[in-house]
Amino acid sequence: MIVLVDKDCRDDLFPFSATRHVADIFVGALTIKQKWEMLTAENISTDENEDGVHISANIIATEQNFKEIIEKCSNKITVEETETVKIIKSPWHIFQLNDYALREDFKILTNNRKSSLLTETNKAVNTQNIFIEEGADISYSMLNANTGPIYISAGAQIMEGCMIRGPFFMGKNSVAKMGTKIYGATSIGANCIVGGEIKNSVLFGNSNKAHDGYLGDSVLGEWCNLGAGTSNSNVKNTAGNVGYILEKNAPPIYAGNKAGLLMGDYSRAAINTSFNTGSIVGVCCNIFGEIMPAKFTKNFTWGKEKYIFDKALQDINNWMVFKNASLTETAKQKLKELYEKI
Repeated sequence: MIVLVDKDCRDDLFPFSATRHVADIFVGALTIKQKWEMLTAENISTDENEDGVHISANIIATEQNFKEIIEKCSNKITVEETETVKIIKSPWHIFQLNDYALREDFKILTNNRKSSLLTETNKAVNTQNIFIEEGADISYSMLNANTGPIYISAGAQIMEGCMIRGPFFMGKNSVAKMGTKIYGATSIGANCIVGGEIKNSVLFGNSNKAHDGYLGDSVLGEWCNLGAGTSNSNVKNTAGNVGYILEKNAPPIYAGNKAGLLMGDYSRAAINTSFNTGSIVGVCCNIFGEIMPAKFTKNFTWGKEKYIFDKALQDINNWMVFKNASLTETAKQKLKELYEKI
């Protein structure tokens, strides 16, 4: 039995590890746990009390490396990052490693499978690098896979006039609205709505960036929503190194010269919000106001105040109704635990 453990890495992956096991982080076209399941054809545990081969949940498994990782962990040998083994050590690594993960996941997902055909209304470049699941709806759009593979899942809809450059993944039942411009490496989870301009970003499932505005070098958790016209900066005016602040008043940790927005689950931003380079928004925040948001926004922030917990749950449920869902008791309990730590 393979057991993915996150006790040594979860504190470093806020805000995305605040509401999920690190193995359930979405990068590329699959969560980390899903990669292991597909590669090994086994059930994967995340219960650290279970016997088995314990593997750190922040290691990205691929066809090339998964057997080596299992062997090392079986022999209690520490797995180090190499050219063929990538590890998500900080939350911005999700978008920084997304290109790598997308290309590797494309191999896993397309092995011994045949793609559906694009209709004649579309323009496609390097079609052997494009995989369309049966039931995807794509019309009058351009898909360029010269720069990386493109994978479109069943039930996804790409409306007229979209332009997509790989590597790119779109999950089940997600929608790219008319005229959307997407640059790789970008991953859109299931049941998302996207529009405007997106570059090198990851949207976990059920999140929306549905209107004009720019999202670049960024990660949105689940059940997030960016209002119309919202954009983020991913490059400083000085073109210098971008620092993230992982908690209030902490010194910045530098992530390179391109680094955008990291937004935790259940958070939302009002229309025309402008996020600075290297911004972090915690879990269940409602971002609005006349000035640019702070570079670090703690969990359960409502404007400049603390969210009332019952109101926060009601607002989450209001958004989830749009996608025919509701908060589970397990999710409510997790949110309550986070709220009581503020």
